[in-house]
Amino acid sequence: MGKRLLRLVGRWLTLCLLSAIALQLYFLARVALMAVVDPQSTTFERSEAWRIMKVQHRLPWRQEWRDYDQISDHLKRAVIASEDAGFADHEGVEWEALEKAWERNLKAQERADKYNQRLLQRAARTPDRPVKMRQARVVGGSTITQQLAKNLFLSSDRSFLRKGQEFVITFMLEALLGKQRILEIYLNHVEWGEGVFGAEAAARHYFRIGAAELSPAQAARLAVMLPAPKRFEKRPGSAYVRGRAATVLARMRAVQLP
Repeated sequence: MGKRLLRLVGRWLTLCLLSAIALQLYFLARVALMAVVDPQSTTFERSEAWRIMKVQHRLPWRQEWRDYDQISDHLKRAVIASEDAGFADHEGVEWEALEKAWERNLKAQERADKYNQRLLQRAARTPDRPVKMRQARVVGGSTITQQLAKNLFLSSDRSFLRKGQEFVITFMLEALLGKQRILEIYLNHVEWGEGVFGAEAAARHYFRIGAAELSPAQAARLAVMLPAPKRFEKRPGSAYVRGRAATVLARMRAVQLP
């Protein structure tokens, strides 16, 4: 009985290993194909399309592919300055940035836990009052390549397994595509609002011009929106967006394009 159980466990482990290898070969083949074929959609886009359809019962969608040289260099510099200053130099992952983000998130979670504990203590004294628990604000240290890896193939779940797969795909992208192609795909598929994807759609949605015509100031404002496009879409000219855009605009001068 013991030997039979060991054989079953061995077969199960072998099957899991072969499945994991097959999955990595699938991702590798998909990434290699992107060197010559423009991806039509990403996992994140398909998920968003399904969500919008369920909520609105229609699909308002803006997206048009533009080649690398049809996208304003101002936007490329602005996105790099805002999202990933070391994009041209790193190999896909900024380990120091990830470490700092991890530390900030731990502190944010500690503050949220303390706040919620005090809130629950007050709620115990006044049980009729509604309680709204505070969620820790999570910040990321992901590079442009990591963001692209996640958007292309993965879900938004936060787990060590998903993060590990993101790292593997990130290194595939860096090894097989090169910086220009990575940035080109990223700018054509990144979200800039509800159903607004890619530089061309964003430029037309917010400024009524093409992606090639964006000025430095307009590019900086679009770059600032990327961490939370649905939130900033409601107030694209807010004081925060303008102030942050001024900072990005100053940093753009030092950005070297790949």
